[in-house]
Amino acid sequence: MAVHETTENAKTTAATAARTPNRGLRWLRRHIITIAGLCTLGYLILPNIVVMVFSFNKPNGRFNYQWQRFSTDAWSDPCGVADLCGSLGLSLQIALWATIGATVLGTMIAFALARYRFRARSGVNTLIFLPMAMPEVVMAASLATLFLNMGIQFGFWTILIAHIMFCLSFVVTAVKARVMSMDPRLEQAAQDLYASPVQTFLRVTLPIAAPGIASGALLSFALSFDDFIITNFNAGSTVTFPMFVWGSAQRGTPVQINVIGTAMFLVAVLCVVVGQLAGKRRKRS
Repeated sequence: MAVHETTENAKTTAATAARTPNRGLRWLRRHIITIAGLCTLGYLILPNIVVMVFSFNKPNGRFNYQWQRFSTDAWSDPCGVADLCGSLGLSLQIALWATIGATVLGTMIAFALARYRFRARSGVNTLIFLPMAMPEVVMAASLATLFLNMGIQFGFWTILIAHIMFCLSFVVTAVKARVMSMDPRLEQAAQDLYASPVQTFLRVTLPIAAPGIASGALLSFALSFDDFIITNFNAGSTVTFPMFVWGSAQRGTPVQINVIGTAMFLVAVLCVVVGQLAGKRRKRS
């Protein structure tokens, strides 16, 4: 009897041990996508964390590449480096106007491509996609050659025109995808309720297309503010913030650059959090 019980206990223990790895594998299979996503997110955020940490560093030399000691001097005086805040303000100004121009033109082009049939429509679609497919240096050199042949002096306006040109494709793509997914019966219902074309557009079409327009505008602002290659070809003696960072990296990177980078990252995170909270509140209501 005792031998039989011992055998049964051994079988139970062996079965439990055999099921334990299977449970672990099943758990891993269920959560493998989440784990991969968290690892990818951590890999993407790691450089921002490094920038944030080194914004509180006080290096002994000109280069802020090794941790020396904790200090908040750079945060108390973010404009302590000459021309840093001037280049930052110029980049923000160019990004703002480029976003407005690209969003207005891109939205109109997206509605035209999604709603109307006209000659060379497929060719326009191809031309819209080209700036996203080709290397930036090709577009930068082409625009620089165009400005030189037209005798236009390089500076603020050449940068702005170039930024609108390459941001336009991203706005068209984002807005067009939103417009093509719209239900046309909503606009037809508004027309059946005696709404004028202007009222239908402002109260039905535009609110539905607003997420695509907003995403295209935010993407345009980020691309314009961050751009270096196209700006470097068409800037002349004008210095934007990315060009200032590139020039400073050769002479010595000031800690204030890390401060501004950290502030930009925190503002972006805040915008995302506010957007998520607003979306959840809208779903609840």
